[in-house]
Amino acid sequence: MEQLCYLALSVLLAIVVLYGLLELHYFLRMCLCVLLARFIKRRCHILDATTVNGLCLTNDVDTLLYHMNNARYFRELDFARVDFYERTSLYRTITGMGGSVFQGAATIRYRRFIRPFHRFNIVSRIIYWDDQSLFMEHRFVRPKDKFVHCIAICRQRVIDVSMEAVMAELLPRSSSNGFRATALPTTSPHPVGGITNPAMDTSLAENGHATTTAAATATAAPASAAAAATPPSAGHNAKLKPSLPPELAKWIEYNDMSSKNLRSGC
Repeated sequence: MEQLCYLALSVLLAIVVLYGLLELHYFLRMCLCVLLARFIKRRCHILDATTVNGLCLTNDVDTLLYHMNNARYFRELDFARVDFYERTSLYRTITGMGGSVFQGAATIRYRRFIRPFHRFNIVSRIIYWDDQSLFMEHRFVRPKDKFVHCIAICRQRVIDVSMEAVMAELLPRSSSNGFRATALPTTSPHPVGGITNPAMDTSLAENGHATTTAAATATAAPASAAAAATPPSAGHNAKLKPSLPPELAKWIEYNDMSSKNLRSGC
């Protein structure tokens, strides 16, 4: 009996030490998130919008104890990104082509705080990409009325592989429900509470479908003669690529200026 008590105390002490040295529940939740995304949830097209659920608990609140700590929003984005990476096969495609991905920059705009024990959804989607980076929008949404609590924009940098090549591999694929992204004209307005993206029909993107707008199609019309010699798949992928939103262009410009200042020692 005495040995059993010592064993129980040792196990309890080990758990306390683990919680002291590591945020154990974070790693356990991350493992659960990966397992659910890989084996339980449906596969998504790379232009689908994915959703993960969250709950503001007592270890998420700030010292005032009445809303979620600002730093926790970025922590919750880890689970949203992992879910997106797994369900769209983005991470496997990047690593399969010999590359790797890491977060290079992020910005967040808070609109209204999330109270303790209130549920929220994180809706994630791609808004743009270039040869070196992938840009994602994450919205914290209240489930009952779709109110947007805050919006985060993240830049995922890829190395040792071209992001254009990765997207060329992923864009032609179908999602698990048989949807294959197509470039159809639309006159849908810009997303409410989201970043302006004239090449995304957000009424469809919310359900996981992305299309180009009529304006984007009209802009591409003068280049149709030159594109005649382009392989059909390449032309299709070019039509699916969203144009650079003006808000994002300003943010990229800021990041580039900041990098230059840091390299110059400012």
